[in-house]
Amino acid sequence: MKIVGIGVDIVDNNRIRKMAKNKNFLSRIFSKYEITASKKKSNKVSFYAKRFAAKEAFSKSLGSGFRNNLNFKDIVVKNDRYGMPFFYISKKIKFLITKKFKIKKFYFTLSIADEKTYSIAFVTFQK
Repeated sequence: MKIVGIGVDIVDNNRIRKMAKNKNFLSRIFSKYEITASKKKSNKVSFYAKRFAAKEAFSKSLGSGFRNNLNFKDIVVKNDRYGMPFFYISKKIKFLITKKFKIKKFYFTLSIADEKTYSIAFVTFQK
């Protein structure tokens, strides 16, 4: 596979803690799936901060950021049964990638981590 793009983002967890108090922030940035999944987590700030960083890193891996009709809620982070994070690729994301890169087969890898103060995400976009 050939790397088409990479993206990385680091987030101050305290910033997310403050913004998460605003329900509009959560519903504007996170999907219903992610909000529901957060209810099972004891450390919601860490959960949201890692996903926020992942969404930013995803947009950077495309080389466009949040432009061309790409929104935070379009990017959904899930975990497989072993806990490995991955992006759910919607029809909208497929369309945007096909249109911009003229490819139909692609793959994203996602690594997320956090410490007390910061969360980080690293994404590779491959074809």
